[in-house]
Amino acid sequence: MINMIARRRRDSITNYRKRLGLLKGDKTRLVIRKTNRHVIIELVDYKVDGDKVLTTVNSKELEKLGWVSHSNLPTAYLAGVLMAKKAKELGFSKEVLLDMGLYKPMKNGVIFAAAEGCIEGGLKVIGSFKVDKDRISGKHIADYVKEDASKEKLFSSYSEKKLNVKTLPESFKEVKSKINGA
Repeated sequence: MINMIARRRRDSITNYRKRLGLLKGDKTRLVIRKTNRHVIIELVDYKVDGDKVLTTVNSKELEKLGWVSHSNLPTAYLAGVLMAKKAKELGFSKEVLLDMGLYKPMKNGVIFAAAEGCIEGGLKVIGSFKVDKDRISGKHIADYVKEDASKEKLFSSYSEKKLNVKTLPESFKEVKSKINGA
């Protein structure tokens, strides 16, 4: 057991000091992880025999609603709103602690955008996370592409899936209304 703990810490997988601090709070954790392609959000309860995942959302689920999934701010926010909706459907109404893992807190970061989505969706997340509304809606991405047409090649995966990057904020509003209304 000690060897596993040392290995997980050495390989930068688990920060046990931070984990212990979260577990002392005796609240459900909102675990948000960012990969190169997706954002994964889970509601996790601590149990002595192992953590119990109550519900999970992968940003890939947003493709069913018409959103091209990437690990950017709008995707993280929409995944957070979807998580809050799933939690409501389960009847979950307790306060949760944000578990960022080994990520460093960054202003206007993907982790905080996901937390902001959870809060606006109705989850009670302890703490305050302010992310610029223009960045959440993807306006900064659309403006970046509008100023120079050659930059559109950077977002070729969007056009492959029939999403115009220049109209990203409108697509964002449409998908958000589908999540809230569906």
